[in-house]
Amino acid sequence: MTDTPITPEVTALARPVPGEARNLVGKTRDQLRAMLLAAGTPERQLRMRVGQIWQWIYQKGVRDFAQMTNLAKDYRAMLAETFTIELPEVVTRQVSEDGTRKYLVRVAGGHEVETVYIPEEGRGTLCISSQVGCTLTCSFCHTGTQRLVRNLTAAEIVGQIMLVRDDLGEWPAPGRAPKNETRLLSNIVLMGMGEPLYNFEAVRDAMKIAMDGEGISLSRRRITLSTSGVVPEIARTAREIGCMLAVSFHATTDPVRDRLVPINRKWNIAALLAALRDYPRLSNSERITFEYVMLDGVNDSDEDARRLVKLIAGIPAKINLIPFNEWPGAPYRRSPEARIRAFADIIYKAGYASPIRTPRGEDIMAACGQLKSATERARRSRREIAAEAGL
Repeated sequence: MTDTPITPEVTALARPVPGEARNLVGKTRDQLRAMLLAAGTPERQLRMRVGQIWQWIYQKGVRDFAQMTNLAKDYRAMLAETFTIELPEVVTRQVSEDGTRKYLVRVAGGHEVETVYIPEEGRGTLCISSQVGCTLTCSFCHTGTQRLVRNLTAAEIVGQIMLVRDDLGEWPAPGRAPKNETRLLSNIVLMGMGEPLYNFEAVRDAMKIAMDGEGISLSRRRITLSTSGVVPEIARTAREIGCMLAVSFHATTDPVRDRLVPINRKWNIAALLAALRDYPRLSNSERITFEYVMLDGVNDSDEDARRLVKLIAGIPAKINLIPFNEWPGAPYRRSPEARIRAFADIIYKAGYASPIRTPRGEDIMAACGQLKSATERARRSRREIAAEAGL
C-alpha cells in the first residue's frame, strides 16, 4: 500500500476539466484580468472591471451577468456570451439531529464529493474537500477507502463555500451592503475528501479567493488546512497561503504510523516534525494543531501520550483528540471514554491543550473520517482493509 507521489502521477490528475476555461469562478485576479483582456476589455478599464465582477461574484453571490448593474448593458451582454458563473451541483442535502449539514456535491464528469457544515454557538465551520476520493489510504479513515479519481479545480473548491452560503442564505439581499452580523459560515477546514497538499495550486488559489477582503473575506486565521504530512509542501503552504495548519498525526512510533498513515513510509515522524517546527515562524501562525484519532489498543496507551509530549516539545501546539468514528467494515474500535480522558490528562499536565472532539453528524456519516461519496462502487470488506493495514 503506497501513497501517490506528488509528481508525475498527481500532476497528471490535474487534466483539463470541461467548462473550466469559460467559468469565472475560481480564477485568481490575474487570471480574471487576462480573460477579460482577451475578451476585448480595454486595458485601461481592466483593474476596475476585475474589481466590479469580483465583488458581484464573491461578495454578493450574483450568478447572472444581467444583475451586475454597475456595468454597461452591452458589456454585460458580452460577458454573458463569453463566460459562465458555475458552481458544483448539490445532489443531496442531509441534516443531522445536531444540525450538521452534509451535502453530496456533483462536479464535472459526474463525480461526487462531500461537504459538511457544522453549526456551533457563535460560529459555523465548513469542512470542504480537495480531491475526488483520496490520494492516501489511511487505514482508519472511511474516505481513504475510496481511491483517488482526480484533483478538484479551484472553482470546485471555492464553489463548495459558495453553495453552502446559498443554502444558509448568507449573501446580502440585492441592493444592500454585505451582512455584518455574526457569520453563519465563519471558519473553513480543509479536512474533507482528499489530501490538500497533493492539490496545492488549486487549494492555494481557492483559499486566496476565500481570504480576499473584497469577496468572501475570511481571515487566514479562520482557515485550517489539514495534511497527513506532505513534507515538501509544508513550507510552501506557510509562504503562499499562510493559513492555520493541522496535522493528521495519530501515532507516536513509525511502525504504528506506517500502518495508520501510509505516507509516513515516505516522510517519517522525524522528517515531519522537522518541517513543522518552522511553520509557525514562516506563516506567523500561533500554533499547529495535532489531530490524533483514538483507536482502542492501537495508539491510546499512557506510553503513547508521554511519547507524544516528548515528540512535539518546542512546537507551539494543541492536540485534538478525536474519538474514532466507526464505519461499516472498519478494522478498529473507538477507545473507551475513560482511556481517552486518561490520555488527555497526561497531555494537559504537560502543558498542552488537549480537547476531546465531540463527534458531530454521526447519524448521517458526516463525522471526521466518515466522508465517502454515495456513488462509490468499490465496497471493500473488513478483511481487505485490515490486510492492507497489516493487522
